[in-house]
Amino acid sequence: MVSIAEDALRSLRQRGWTLGVAESLTGGAVSAAIVSVPGASASLLGGVVAYATPVKHSLLRVEAALLAAHGPVHREVALQMADGVRSAVSVDERPADVGVSTTGIAGPDSPDGQPVGTVHVAVVTPEDSAAEVYRFAGDREAVRAQAVAAALDLLHRMTRE
Repeated sequence: MVSIAEDALRSLRQRGWTLGVAESLTGGAVSAAIVSVPGASASLLGGVVAYATPVKHSLLRVEAALLAAHGPVHREVALQMADGVRSAVSVDERPADVGVSTTGIAGPDSPDGQPVGTVHVAVVTPEDSAAEVYRFAGDREAVRAQAVAAALDLLHRMTRE
């Protein structure tokens, strides 16, 4: 996992971009993977663990109507989380250049009927945005670990030159 985080951080540094991380099911594990890399502070401004659905709205500015209509596990929610965290971690009123997010169902139960293992990851950069959906297999920890790897991989793909 460290090598994926190293690759993503290298891409961010090469572009002079800063990063904010918004997490739900991963509970800070994406941020932890990033800060395990020496020199991460050159890019990472901070992260938000928005585990409860209302926090996605109050801290990350995910539209309440979107959350009411689709719940927290949705492509557009992931995109709005990634965009919203950029402002949430602003330094001197300057938002992060890039936001990455995770939202999904780690299990063992699904609160809204979507399959356990459904995960959405998103990245928003100054140039583009992308969201991907996955259906991961395994227990709760396996789903979370795969979500972290997917988020770091998308971050690297979206930020490399």
